[in-house]
Amino acid sequence: MNRLVYLDGHATTPLAPEAAEAMARLWAEQAGNAHSPHARGQAAAVEIERARTEVALLIGAAPSEVVFTSGATEANNLALLGVAEAARETGQGRRRIVASAIEHRSVLAVLEELGGRGFETCLAPVTRDGLVDLYALEEILNEGTLLVSVMGANNEMGALQRLKIVASAAHKKGALVHSDLAQLAGKLPVDVATLELDYASLSAHKLHGPMGVGALYVSALASLRPRPLMFGGGQEGNLRPGTLPTPLIAGFGAAARRARLRMGEDGERQAALAERMLIELKARHVRFIQNVASAARLPGSLSLQFPGIDADELVGRLSDVVCLSTGSACSAGHMASSYVLKAMNLTEAESSSTLRMYFDRYVSEDDVGYAADKISAAVRASLVTGSRVQ
Repeated sequence: MNRLVYLDGHATTPLAPEAAEAMARLWAEQAGNAHSPHARGQAAAVEIERARTEVALLIGAAPSEVVFTSGATEANNLALLGVAEAARETGQGRRRIVASAIEHRSVLAVLEELGGRGFETCLAPVTRDGLVDLYALEEILNEGTLLVSVMGANNEMGALQRLKIVASAAHKKGALVHSDLAQLAGKLPVDVATLELDYASLSAHKLHGPMGVGALYVSALASLRPRPLMFGGGQEGNLRPGTLPTPLIAGFGAAARRARLRMGEDGERQAALAERMLIELKARHVRFIQNVASAARLPGSLSLQFPGIDADELVGRLSDVVCLSTGSACSAGHMASSYVLKAMNLTEAESSSTLRMYFDRYVSEDDVGYAADKISAAVRASLVTGSRVQ
């Protein structure tokens, strides 16, 4: 069986042992419904509130401002659709929703839905480094802007957005601010109050927690509380009904605590591993161009062009030994160039030759050398067989 090195951390990450242990314990104990009055239910409620506190500490929020969801996609939907419908219900005249052109699909798809509901939607362009064009954003913002959504770190490029500047510009126009922090939280320090965010989305599996759970931060100071998208038993402050998945939430809390306590150490090590990969590839005479090289990025994040190489074909060659992703998105079974890279004005050839890598806390130095060997061999094979971007 081949050794497999996982460098696709922007998609998902290995489960932290602390999270696995927390979940295993609760599954073994058959955790009860946290809203039941009996002892087992109350024990589950304690676990959930402990996890809520850990998630809040991770982002500088109060526990009461954290609403558990099934992940960042649901949190994004709840924030954007919920705030828009809350504004409509309360008679607010603001109808403009603004997001960056490189937001996650779960934000861009919501904008499409809001357009069909009578809201005006606008996409703010980005620079070649994947940063929101602040001058263009200023032009887009007006007195009719209700909400601005800009992610903390891009899931393809790792570029870090200037959230505080974005929030300040939006608030000057009286708009509310949401950020998808799924890629950022747990990797770099985040303080939602300092960043002046009204809403923020999180996903547990992006910080080595379990898949299937996330959270929405709703500031106690936000002028609008999102309207719920579902209705039922009134859980999570009437914003997200349904029986809470206690083991998953406990795993989320354990992962958030681990990320908070060792964030600096993890970040330094991951950044060093990414730099090591660049050195190893150069030593093997692999030609590459680093996207967003001059921009601030998530520690351990790389986006590399391999000129003349079809990145999808390269990923296929490596699939049994190194897990990587391209800058492509799959829609209805068809591969198309990444909308993120297009928004950054990369050419079709540049986009089609781009690979993304992320070196999480479980990648070793030996893994980097092994992966560099396999990547360089695959690049040479692609050049020999003529599997290139024309």
